Amino acid sequence: MTERAVGLPRPARRPSFDPELVGHDPAFAPLQARGEPVAAERMTAESLRRRFTLPPSWQPEITADARLAQASTPLREAAVLIPLVMHASGPTVLLTRRTPHLHDHAGQISFPGGGIEQDDQSPVAAALRETEEEVGLRAESVEVLGTLPRYATSTGYLVTPVVGLVAPGFALRLDTFEVDEVFEPPLAFLMNPAYHERRLIDFDGVPRTFYAMAYEAGRRYFIWGATAGMLRNFYHLLRA
Repeated sequence: MTERAVGLPRPARRPSFDPELVGHDPAFAPLQARGEPVAAERMTAESLRRRFTLPPSWQPEITADARLAQASTPLREAAVLIPLVMHASGPTVLLTRRTPHLHDHAGQISFPGGGIEQDDQSPVAAALRETEEEVGLRAESVEVLGTLPRYATSTGYLVTPVVGLVAPGFALRLDTFEVDEVFEPPLAFLMNPAYHERRLIDFDGVPRTFYAMAYEAGRRYFIWGATAGMLRNFYHLLRA
């Protein structure tokens, strides 16, 4: 989420724990507790369009991080784009790894996006604007399908996830102040609960959980927190 406009970055606000070292929730360990993978025919462009045009009855599983860091502070409206790149071999999801100096979500895996500004006409417009600013993917390259339920993050944002289709062959231009790299895990991997983890941590004597997905592609990408939570909700929409 764009921080360049505020000048020099504020000190990175990092979690008080290493999410990769947090133990697994034993209640989520059995495969039958996680759910079935999304069928390939539900991840075609036409099927995805129908899913948003005529949405089924479904409920999001998670709509807020386990512990909001600024629970007494009003949340700032934000929007992210979930770009589904429709390769002939199967769709992927374009994700970013944020630079380590940013104040919010430093070094973490996220969707492109950021805060909704006064000039943005809608969350969709904000998600498209921020995506072009962060990675150079132009708005006209995105076929917007719709939105997922809003998600409140521990860093004080109320995020609208916008889902869009992108044809391959686009050129990217990364804002290196915000984005270290982009990568594209297959949608089939992200929509297979066999690869979904639920971690269990104790916050001040209260057990809390968060979702995670570890993806290996030359290096390890640990997707967790709000990004994993929104992907888990997308999974429930496609499975409904």
